[in-house]
Amino acid sequence: MSRTLTTYFSAGGVTADAAKKIAEITGAELYEIRPEVPYTTADLNWQDQNSRSSVEMKDKSFRPKIADGNAPVADCDVIFLGFPIWWYTAPTIINTFLESYDFAGKRIILFATSGSSGFENTLSDLKSSVSSRAVMEEGIVVHGRQNSGAWKKWIDSLGL
Repeated sequence: MSRTLTTYFSAGGVTADAAKKIAEITGAELYEIRPEVPYTTADLNWQDQNSRSSVEMKDKSFRPKIADGNAPVADCDVIFLGFPIWWYTAPTIINTFLESYDFAGKRIILFATSGSSGFENTLSDLKSSVSSRAVMEEGIVVHGRQNSGAWKKWIDSLGL
């Protein structure tokens, strides 16, 4: 198996749980994408048009700052990149992360958590944030919690 890294942004813990399962199954190092200014419950209120997350997601050029720039991307061939689906796509902090590192020659496999949405336009929304020499692919969207067997089956299907 290639050297892997599991990176994730999690606002409520569901994506963090998924990332930990993937890292455990693959033996990957785990890296959390943390915003410089943590999100509060009020910030994440999608029903409030003026909440921080709503404002950020309305402006596709917005790039929330990340707390650090220490992800060990350079040492990895395969990067699992996880996030919750917000407004039918990845949160803009994922674009910030992708624009902060050189992913040329890397395989980026997306995974997401969602109450009901799929990837929709996520792949096309994120591709502009990475080198054309990176391979980015949709992986899996999890609705609710998955057992370890389901994660292993999906990872095995990737041919790593």
